[in-house]
Amino acid sequence: MSGVLYGVGLGPGDPDLMSVRADRLVRGARHVAFFRKAGRAGQARGIVEGMLREDAVEFPMEYPVTTEIPLTDPRYNAWLSGFYADCCAHIRALIEAGEDVVVLCEGDPFFYGSFMHIYGRLHGVVPVEVVPAITGMSAAWTATGLPVTWGDDRLTVLMGTLPEDALVMAMSSADAVVVMKLGRNLEKVASALRKAGKHDRAWLVEYASMSGQRVRRLSEADGVEAPYFSIIVVHGQGRRP
Repeated sequence: MSGVLYGVGLGPGDPDLMSVRADRLVRGARHVAFFRKAGRAGQARGIVEGMLREDAVEFPMEYPVTTEIPLTDPRYNAWLSGFYADCCAHIRALIEAGEDVVVLCEGDPFFYGSFMHIYGRLHGVVPVEVVPAITGMSAAWTATGLPVTWGDDRLTVLMGTLPEDALVMAMSSADAVVVMKLGRNLEKVASALRKAGKHDRAWLVEYASMSGQRVRRLSEADGVEAPYFSIIVVHGQGRRP
């Protein structure tokens, strides 16, 4: 008998925003895996605090590197590739022994999440089911109290890690914009928004739907470094009745 690997989306951070299916799988899981930075509890694990069964076996998957070296360093991909291979070996052994494994995923598992690297290695090898969820960006634009798109608006999602000229080009051709992975990239992203003529419409949302949520105009945050869970939203202004 084989177990099943479940990639369970937990939503943007508020446990009340989890799906009924995600809640059921988390509460019934015997084996629970989650990603975290070394020395940290892990955001996904924090979302389900108090929900796990008493005999749950936890498997924290600690990244060997995050922002310590640049993405262009050859060691970056090599270390992460080995890390994901080791995680998959552990999970695969459990599943082939007949155990189900729930991997906790912040946001939606298929939207810029680390679970995709597990899925890519184990899909077709063991049974895998993915539980979708509300994304962080959805919680972010909801926190602004404004619709993100109208009518025929084109929504573009960008990573703050992109070069500034690439950001400017994409922002200039979009009606509505979401920028993720800010942190130390905030100043570069703000500069790109100015060049694209969208800085005055940009909002910075920190910790959307979580405790500590903060919503403000980007113009009020110039010169600061955004925390990891930060998203910039530029609302579309398109067709409406």
